[in-house]
Amino acid sequence: MMKKTAKILILGDEEELLVLRKLHLLKDAFDVVEIQSITNIEQHLKKVHLLLIHREMKNMNGLNLTEYIREKGYDIPIIFLSDKASEDDIEQAFFSGVDDYLVKPFSIRELVCRIKALLRRTYGLKDESLSHRDITLDLNTRKCYIGTQEVELTKLEFDLLKFFIHNKNTILERDHILEKVWDDKNTKKRTINVRMNRLIKKIDANNTKKYFTAIRGIGYRFN
Repeated sequence: MMKKTAKILILGDEEELLVLRKLHLLKDAFDVVEIQSITNIEQHLKKVHLLLIHREMKNMNGLNLTEYIREKGYDIPIIFLSDKASEDDIEQAFFSGVDDYLVKPFSIRELVCRIKALLRRTYGLKDESLSHRDITLDLNTRKCYIGTQEVELTKLEFDLLKFFIHNKNTILERDHILEKVWDDKNTKKRTINVRMNRLIKKIDANNTKKYFTAIRGIGYRFN
């Protein structure tokens, strides 16, 4: 989990906000506030660490809003989300005071990477991750990737994989796994086998990568 939780303000029309809301990824990693009006916006600006502004909005102009924010002396990082991709449009946005610019449609993962990059410089956000072979665990968002493909894991599965990566190439006894990963200490040992099989099927569906070796009568080794 993140040691510091950055607060992000999203400004856009309802349709745009719904798109981001449905993706859930931002809310997994950050404290997100969504507004559709600039009424009392300065109250928000004093409390947030980054702005996501949709350039094309029905009730407000993203460029004018950015210029207003900069004129008021706020140096909060601003990322523009826009349909406009011409060099003139992008240059105009940067002249208005934005720090980054993403053209729709964009990858939500790319957006989060850009957010983290800005926050590392301005907020001291630590980009925490664990990797082994082609597996990457994003500890901020609690997402798992095999190569570039996201694999959806339960909380327990994520914690299991994290524990094994921390202890790779080590034979781990079932009692030790239960003690370190399970909240319910009364869980039976055979439950570990069931959970491990589910985890393995998710991250190695074709059983070709052989991430785990079962050690008969003892436990597992993560290779």
